[in-house]
Amino acid sequence: MMMKLTQLGIVGALVGVLLLSMPGCGDPPEPAIEEPTGSMTTAAALTDAVAANPLPDFSEWWPIGDEFATLMSDAIVSEWTALAGNAGGFETVSDHATEYLDIVYQRDAPTSLVQDFAAKAFSTPLESGEFDALSYAFYRSAFDLIEANLDAYEEPLEAERRNFTRRVGQRAFATLEDRLGLELPAGLDDQVSFEILRAAIDSITTFLKQDGYFRDHGAFVFDVDVEHQGQRLGQPDAEFVDRLQTAGVAHALFEMGYPVILPSAVYLFATVGEAQHHSSRTVEELFARVGYVASETHDFDPSGYPPDMVVELWEVRRR
Repeated sequence: MMMKLTQLGIVGALVGVLLLSMPGCGDPPEPAIEEPTGSMTTAAALTDAVAANPLPDFSEWWPIGDEFATLMSDAIVSEWTALAGNAGGFETVSDHATEYLDIVYQRDAPTSLVQDFAAKAFSTPLESGEFDALSYAFYRSAFDLIEANLDAYEEPLEAERRNFTRRVGQRAFATLEDRLGLELPAGLDDQVSFEILRAAIDSITTFLKQDGYFRDHGAFVFDVDVEHQGQRLGQPDAEFVDRLQTAGVAHALFEMGYPVILPSAVYLFATVGEAQHHSSRTVEELFARVGYVASETHDFDPSGYPPDMVVELWEVRRR
């Protein structure tokens, strides 16, 4: 299974190229999926997206830890409920989840899947495909609500959808900071503060792996040796702080082995133009707490990595 994402796909900067589709390492991407017209139903658009980008390795589900499910319920449902125009009912979200499970996984949705998630009632552990469907359903509903009530917001649609993902990430990080007892440095001025920051990120990625968000692997690394924009980008982790202070920018790599929401991220982006990025927005908030702007680049090609690895190239800058 080839599940490489170009960073255009990961961060929502699709410019005539499909975010995710490399059937073989080095092969050209498949033609771009067109965003659905007003007359195209969500089911038809989703069906087309799945047909263009099947992800069969996600058909075998794995368990999701209750702690992760609980913190994501709080983060997602709280921000979804607060959206302008939201009457608070779960009917639309439930319809999206049922539709998604049927089209993507050919499975029936449990009767009270959405209600139980919102109530943090996990009598049996969530499975990966169920969380993937829940994530898709709430975010699809959120993105549609933002579009339908855009007059209530200050920024354009694309920015407001990304702002929603950031707000969820902020809530998720706040919970993890308390849950994991994270220590954050006051800045990134020396190697000591860098090691404190790295330990905090490692704690988050370890938790995400243990609770099933990453099936196989999750790591945020500062030792960078990749091709980017036609040039070799080399940065030993020992030079991260120096480059940040002298050049104003440093880099990192976020490696993710089978992130649970990869299917829904692909299909949301293909049908709506934005995706959830749960772990990325959580780490983005961590950097913000330390005084830095950090996010995925838009144009990194990770095709040199193993086919079961999603890899993001990050830029870190002082605010």
